[in-house]
Amino acid sequence: MWVHLTNRIALGCLFLALSNTVLAEEAVDFDAAIARTLESNPGLVSFGYQVEAQQGLIRYSGMRPGVELGIDLENAVGTGAYSGVDAAEATISLAWSLERGQRQRRVDAARAGLSLLEAEAELKRLDVAAETARLYLLSLAHQAQVGLADEAVNLAAETVAVVKKRVQAGRTTKADLARAEVDLARMQLQREDLEHKLQASIRQLAAQWGETRPAFGSVRGDLADLPEPDSFEVLVAKVAENPALRRFMSERRFREAELRRIEADAKPDWRFNVGIRQLQLPNDQALVAGITIPLGEKKRNEGRVAAARADLARSDAERAATRVQVETHLFVLYEELEHSLHRAVTLRDEILPRVERALAETQRAFAAGRYSYFELRAAQDDALQARTEVTVALIDAHRNIIEIEALTGAALSSPTR
Repeated sequence: MWVHLTNRIALGCLFLALSNTVLAEEAVDFDAAIARTLESNPGLVSFGYQVEAQQGLIRYSGMRPGVELGIDLENAVGTGAYSGVDAAEATISLAWSLERGQRQRRVDAARAGLSLLEAEAELKRLDVAAETARLYLLSLAHQAQVGLADEAVNLAAETVAVVKKRVQAGRTTKADLARAEVDLARMQLQREDLEHKLQASIRQLAAQWGETRPAFGSVRGDLADLPEPDSFEVLVAKVAENPALRRFMSERRFREAELRRIEADAKPDWRFNVGIRQLQLPNDQALVAGITIPLGEKKRNEGRVAAARADLARSDAERAATRVQVETHLFVLYEELEHSLHRAVTLRDEILPRVERALAETQRAFAAGRYSYFELRAAQDDALQARTEVTVALIDAHRNIIEIEALTGAALSSPTR
């Protein structure tokens, strides 16, 4: 049932390509849940606007500096010979900046920022897909528990029917019938509680794609479909595919681009201007030109350069720390997965068949009058507990599979059990 998280995203996109309309249905399968999440998850939709904004920043960073038009008026509205505007001198000039590589550095930094945002978007998509997988598993688990509760209710109802016959035959007391009826009522209440939990988990699942009134009431899947995990060494080798570590690589490229941009900013723009001046008294024109060179900018920029270098070093340190945390967490999850798989197989293949046989024998003996009601209830409790333990172990195994896939960014793709 479970497919690698990255593959789930691809399957989701394929699902959307095949069908753009979601029809009302009684059950939803895993691929459809992932597809709807990737299409309509409110968080992903919101994050998409950040990517669009960064793309706009790239376009803005690539624009050349504008040319400035300057108009100066001198020797006007003064006193004596300079009263009025007869002696005024007007200068019309154009000014522009010589960037000396700053624009390209800004573009590089903006593009690196987009790469970082895209890495964050991929991480967010995987996180959202993993959360959908968790909620899907929760719904599937509650659904399985409701199924077990139905079995318990049916078993209790059958027991009530058998005890009634024994009471009518005078082979047992009415007290046993009362106990059996109380047990049936309790089983029905437990089943109702589980049904409420199932509906709540389905609502949480549907909220992953922004749906507040789910058009489905159940999920499709098989808890018994379990993969054989790869060795721990193989999974450790896949840690480099961890989305958070890939994001750090994008962040490092962004920090490097930022450092180059700030270093380029340490070389200030030179401003040139050229124009024509109208000299009124001799009624002549003259060319004017100038250059402005800021002084001391490099020294004032040293602090920003030092901060950018520190951010780059911090990114490398955080990546190293994250890798240690990922590998440690992977080991813990792998051990839990191995344990839950072993527990599920042992309970399913060795313990459950024995308690089922014991229950069948006890039911026959109770119907024949050889066992008491308490002995029957003990056998029923053993069987129900074993079934529950198998289900819980399977749920634990699937939960660990989801977390390992989200951690490594790789699938547990070996043949299923």
